[in-house]
Amino acid sequence: MTTQDIQARGEALVAAARDKDAKAAHRHSDFFVFGRHIDEGIPYWERAAEAGDIWAHYTLARYRKIRGDRDAAEALYRAVAEFDAGSAYGLGVLLREDDRNDEAAEWLRHGWEYGRHLDCKIELGKLMAAEGRCAEASAFLMSDVELGDIAVFRWSKLFDSFVEVFDRVAADLDIAEADGDAEAAAKTVRGLVELNEHFADYPGIATEAGELYRRASGISAEAGMYYALFLTDTGREECFPEAVELFLRAREAGVAQAARLLGNKFEQRGHLAEAERAHLLAVEAGEEASQWNLGMLCLRLGRYDEAEHWFGHFGEDPEAVQQLARIAALREGGPRAADEPDFLLLAGARERAEAGDAEAGYEYADMLNDWGGKNARHLLPWMEPAARAGNSDAAYDVAQLYTRLRRFTDRDKWHRLAAEGGDRHSCHHMGWLSDFHHDYQESERWYARAAGLGSRLDSMLAGKLMVQRGAYAEAEPYLRTAWEEGDENDAFRTETAGYYGVALRHLGRLAEAMDLLTAADERWYEDVRRRYSTDDLDVLARMIDPEKELEALDEQLDAELDGELDGDDEE
Repeated sequence: MTTQDIQARGEALVAAARDKDAKAAHRHSDFFVFGRHIDEGIPYWERAAEAGDIWAHYTLARYRKIRGDRDAAEALYRAVAEFDAGSAYGLGVLLREDDRNDEAAEWLRHGWEYGRHLDCKIELGKLMAAEGRCAEASAFLMSDVELGDIAVFRWSKLFDSFVEVFDRVAADLDIAEADGDAEAAAKTVRGLVELNEHFADYPGIATEAGELYRRASGISAEAGMYYALFLTDTGREECFPEAVELFLRAREAGVAQAARLLGNKFEQRGHLAEAERAHLLAVEAGEEASQWNLGMLCLRLGRYDEAEHWFGHFGEDPEAVQQLARIAALREGGPRAADEPDFLLLAGARERAEAGDAEAGYEYADMLNDWGGKNARHLLPWMEPAARAGNSDAAYDVAQLYTRLRRFTDRDKWHRLAAEGGDRHSCHHMGWLSDFHHDYQESERWYARAAGLGSRLDSMLAGKLMVQRGAYAEAEPYLRTAWEEGDENDAFRTETAGYYGVALRHLGRLAEAMDLLTAADERWYEDVRRRYSTDDLDVLARMIDPEKELEALDEQLDAELDGELDGDDEE
């Protein structure tokens, strides 16, 4: 596609917008979208939007949002949302992502009532469920359903399942309360566990779940322990003292794992003395896992004699033997493992953080960030000040914590900040995010930036996108780096060979291309093709086919040979 072709299409788009020819403007806009010419389309969409074209507003808003300018996206959506259901949907989603739920609901309802935009209806139903109005959400989704509205059934069924769980637990709990049956109460609320994966997306249902847990805890200490777990996993930090009391009550009632769980919760928050006392109580109750926890805690605190004592309870268990070997090495002055926090530094870091030292707060939280996200909610207030102050490592870790909390808009905001600060992992994430939205030009830039920061995978990804747009000379150094600095164990080795081979074929380095494409062709299906969904037609359409590339290479070689023979004949 030449610059002249792109300019002609762009001017046609602007002219159609000025003539109020919406269909033609839409058609010319699609040329840029489906041709992956987003950079080139933006100035024309800006001019078309100024001329009042609704589709230009919507399309430009979408890419402004993808590229991180949410304020500009909101303004563009808002300018036409009253007259366009798609923009009402885009605005409603953006507002919901920013926790502006009341206004989001208004625009989503407008998009549904004004334009019968099914996605508006579904998002509004999800918003109702997020507020805890599950029965209302399901009824709304199933109202006024037409033949093509099959997408609503999935969500209606999900929200009905929430209602069914609550109704079942409430009914069984009524019986348990009437009978004063503590065992039945504990068994009943265990049924709420199946909702755990949904609390992040639908926080309103946590309110009803919490009330049922509270009722059950009134007659069962074991149910109180489940309530304590619920509070520490979903509740605000000020709920923690109540959770501690519930754990202790369960322990006193003979619930063996209660003290161990309490020890874990203390440890996750950096309260090490309290954690140790709780684990000792658990050991008294026969909890073997707490012996291991005590061993690890003592090891991290440099109390090697005690650590050896606790690990000694596990005999010849390989992991215990490994920990004992580590202790022996540390006694001899060996270094700690790179990922092993030194808890002796914890109290000092917290003290400095509480005095306003943002970097100390990050240091403190980083030492505690070792429980697979179980304490993500607790760590964020300690990490965010350093991230806001420009620490890209902290910003990356904050993004990871938000991932664990399923707060994806916040995740992407912090990844962008970390990427702009030079974190290569966040650069990769931004490349992936742009790729997900089919904004391949932006994706290529992020991958290239990550490659420059030392990522072989991103060298391959940047080179791959360059090959797919025909920029073979640009792609060559990226793919060469990924190939020459990689090894046979790289999961992307075959893909690198394929795209590097294509680049070299187009650059006339045919012998090298032959070796690479042959290697790629032998393993392409196993290593590459089956990793991509058969439903992702866009990805499949852009993917190279090494077998066809080899056929083209053979033709080039034949033509080259024919040229040499013709030259000999002329001589």
